[in-house]
Amino acid sequence: MTIVEPTATTVGGPALPQERRLVTSIPGPRSQELIARKAQAVAKGVGHTIPVSVVAAGGGVIVDADGNSIIDLGSGIAVTGVGNSNPRVVDAVKAQLDAFTHTCFTVAPYEGYVAVAEKLNELTPGDHEKRTALFNSGAEAVENAIKVARHHTKKMAVVAFDHAYHGRTNLTMGLTAKNIPYKNGFGPFAPEVYRAPLSYPFRDGGLSGAEAAARAITQIEKQIGAENLAAIIIEPIQGEGGFIVPAPGFLPALVEWANANDVVFIADEVQTGFARTGAWFASEHEGIVPDVIVTAKGIAGGLPLSAVTGRADIMDSAMAGGLGGTYAGSPLACAAALAALESYEEDALIERAKQIGSVLIGRLNALRTADPRIGDVRGRGGMVAVELVDPATGAPDAALTAKVAAYAHANGVLVLTCGTYGNVIRFLPPLTISDELLVEGLEVVAEGLRSA
Repeated sequence: MTIVEPTATTVGGPALPQERRLVTSIPGPRSQELIARKAQAVAKGVGHTIPVSVVAAGGGVIVDADGNSIIDLGSGIAVTGVGNSNPRVVDAVKAQLDAFTHTCFTVAPYEGYVAVAEKLNELTPGDHEKRTALFNSGAEAVENAIKVARHHTKKMAVVAFDHAYHGRTNLTMGLTAKNIPYKNGFGPFAPEVYRAPLSYPFRDGGLSGAEAAARAITQIEKQIGAENLAAIIIEPIQGEGGFIVPAPGFLPALVEWANANDVVFIADEVQTGFARTGAWFASEHEGIVPDVIVTAKGIAGGLPLSAVTGRADIMDSAMAGGLGGTYAGSPLACAAALAALESYEEDALIERAKQIGSVLIGRLNALRTADPRIGDVRGRGGMVAVELVDPATGAPDAALTAKVAAYAHANGVLVLTCGTYGNVIRFLPPLTISDELLVEGLEVVAEGLRSA
């Protein structure tokens, strides 16, 4: 299959010059004005990664108010997989805007919501009968997935994993592993949430996927008991935790155990879903069929939408009126989602993610060969990361990570950091980025590493 590399004008959005261009230092004077206003108007707890005032975005760049064009290797944290202002998405939202903006689906239903549910039931792994409910954010969807699992099993306990990130609400903070900035001082958290060890190949000392699963299952059985456990929730590839890809066999063993013990297996595909890893969903790489899948981020091209899709008997266990929300599955977001899903299919963005992954992993492994501070390169498709370490001890090097990211930002490349130890740089470019921009962005990151 021949893949035509997407451009800003075909799928990414406005016909912006696809180039890194520095007109001023970053932040420039106009961006500084906005950041100063932010400090006076916005709660301090709402941070930012790069201090710019964005005025346009498309393809593989964002443009700030000072005219700087910055290579985007973050996609708004994996949201704009189809590009910023994707023409299909823009046209669909404009048409819906002309029709109506809101009725509340649980008051007066509309076709867009049903069409999104039908599409998700079709696309998610497994050929069993499914049902979908729509929400606004990943955290909200996670909460509802657990709510449904508890109602279905009549059990209360939930297991999440080391390094997990599932959101910022009370329940999802309890599921999330990282203390600062997500949990510190915000408790107490929801009860009956437990944690099990993850498969982390770089730091597991050679433990196989099957061995890591046996370790986790033993802990679950001894500390909780299957008879008390409603659900296991896990990211097939961890996001905020450091883009950790479990060893082969880990996820299938957990699914097999869950199926045998009346435990709902929930795949949190908020960051991994919708072509990001070179498949519709990361679960497909391990051949697993979750009972329930949680999605958000890349689903609607930047509009707020999330979903819980699962086995019909599980999803239908909640009473009428037990699921919903005033804005859940808004008409505008549903229109955007249908257009974004069309773009993933018609614009060959799953194949494009594979191409991006090949470039990322090839270039980053070449850097790793030359620089022992890169302890690990991992990921799939357009979801790849490097873990930076002290080469003498293997200890996480968060200070080096911060320096490299700061260098990239100052030189017109937006990258994101992550990881429990703050020592991972993650690469999440829009799937509409050109190879030229991608390679240039990686070269700037390499310069930052050398300069540090």
